[in-house]
Amino acid sequence: MSPGFFDYLKEKQTLISKALERYVPRLNNFASRLTEAMHYSLMAGGKRLRPILLLAGAEAVGGQARDYLPAACALECIHTYSLIHDDLPAMDDDDLRRGKPTCHKAFDEATAILAGDALLTLAFELLTHPELLARVPCERTMQVIRLVAQAAGLQGMVVGQMADLLAEGRSVSPEELDFIHRHKTGALISASVTSGAILAGGKKEEIHALERYGWAIGRAFQIVDDILDLVGDEKLLGKPVGSDLKKKKATYPALYGLEASKEKALSLVQEALEALAAFDHKADPLRDIARYIVERKL
Repeated sequence: MSPGFFDYLKEKQTLISKALERYVPRLNNFASRLTEAMHYSLMAGGKRLRPILLLAGAEAVGGQARDYLPAACALECIHTYSLIHDDLPAMDDDDLRRGKPTCHKAFDEATAILAGDALLTLAFELLTHPELLARVPCERTMQVIRLVAQAAGLQGMVVGQMADLLAEGRSVSPEELDFIHRHKTGALISASVTSGAILAGGKKEEIHALERYGWAIGRAFQIVDDILDLVGDEKLLGKPVGSDLKKKKATYPALYGLEASKEKALSLVQEALEALAAFDHKADPLRDIARYIVERKL
């Protein structure tokens, strides 16, 4: 990774967190508990990977990151909603997220469900934010809205989560595991970096290359998540390790073993780097993110 990569990450994380404070409202009425729960989960210390990928994707094709902050925040809202719902008793039933009580533990189940609902719908409001519409032609905006909706729904994350739940407690085939990873994690990660390129007016071949990059790092990210659930540091992860094993979830280590899983993650990162071969130094943050994914400890 480049010497300044972690400074880049910190700078973008700060930029996104400040923008989220600006774009996500706080109600001062009878429903103030709802926005309190939304902000609680949004500001719980996430990596901001998906919004950073959008900004880095825009920069790779010559755009300015600050021009696309509403869209970047929309992706973080979608990701956070998915985590809130994922942690619920009806799903993964987790008590901790990033070292803090999960939303339904800090508030209650009904509030957590509504906070997730509100974040998901707010995301599409942000994708049509006046600041974004003033800078981006409508046809690009519509293309991104469609892409993000597909990646978050029946062609992406939601169907992947359903397949993941249905796979618990039984053996799965390599094809089924790949389906889960591609949809549950890969789709939104790929859509994030691709959306940045679309919004910034990237050429067709640039958008296709970044889409390939996104699919590769999305799958690598999920494999590393599966590995860290087995061998990660609980203090760094902010949650107990071994939960996937306890729930008999479909994971790469369960199907292929630890070493083969590490090799697969490295192979996917190499695939992602090859997809960036035609890009100049403006894509260096994306190259660093790919390497960071396999080297991260949390």
